Amino acid sequence: MLELKGMSVLVTGGGSGLGAGTAEYLTKRGALVTICGRRGEKVRAVAEAIGPSCHAVAGDITLGEDRRRIIEEAVRHGGGLQALVNSAGNMYRGGITEVIESELTDVFASNVIAPMLLTGLAVPHLARSSGAVVFFGSVHTRRSYPGASPYAATKAATEGLARVLAAELGPQGIRVNCVVPGAVPTEINIRAGLFADEESHLKRLESMIPSHPLGRIGTPSEIAEGVEYLIRAEWVTGISLVIDGGLALGLTEA
Repeated sequence: MLELKGMSVLVTGGGSGLGAGTAEYLTKRGALVTICGRRGEKVRAVAEAIGPSCHAVAGDITLGEDRRRIIEEAVRHGGGLQALVNSAGNMYRGGITEVIESELTDVFASNVIAPMLLTGLAVPHLARSSGAVVFFGSVHTRRSYPGASPYAATKAATEGLARVLAAELGPQGIRVNCVVPGAVPTEINIRAGLFADEESHLKRLESMIPSHPLGRIGTPSEIAEGVEYLIRAEWVTGISLVIDGGLALGLTEA
C-alpha cells in the first residue's frame, strides 16, 4: 500500500457532502489536498476549517478554462499530482415521460463529461507519479428507484468510464477505480430540490434503515475510507467498490 502522507490529491466538489468529507479525511491522514467547487465562499470555508494542508480553488469543472486552472493549482499546492478524486456531481430526477432535455444535458455534463475531461488533463501529471483516479458512482446503479433514471444513467456511465480508463491508462501506471456509496447524508439531494431541508432528508434516510442488513445508514468518513484504499492500493484497478451497508442486497423495499 502506498503512503498517503505528503501525497498530492485533488478532490472535486469539495465544498460540501462527500467531497468535503473525503477532503477532511484524507488531510487528516497526511495528504496535501486541493478542493474545488463552484461556490467559492463555501469551498474556501471548508478548506479553512480543515487546515493549511487543504487548498481551495473556486471553479466550475464544466468549464474548460476552470478545469485547466484547477489542475494547475492542485499541482502547485502539492508539488505534483498523485490522485484525482472525481466527487463533484449533480442530482436530477424525473419520470421518463417528464424528463426535461436541458436538465438531462446538464446532469450528464456535470456527472460524466466534466469529470472525463478533467481526468484527461490530469493524465500527464498522474503518469509521472504512477497515480490514481477515483470516480464516484452510486447505489442507484444496483438498486432501481422509479424516477431516478437520469441520475442512475449518469452513474452507470461513470462506472463504465472507469473500467475503460483502467484498461487505457494502466500501461502508464495509472490506476482507475470507482467508489459506489449507498445512503449517506449529503447536500446534493437538498440542492436538487428533492427535500425541503436537512431534517426531511434525514427522515427519508432513517426510513431506509430496514433496507440495510447492517442496521444503519453510512457516514461520509466511511466512504472516504474506501477512497483512501483505492488511492493507496497498488494492484487494484478497474473495480467498483460498493460501500452501502448492504443496501444493494435488496433486503426490503425502501
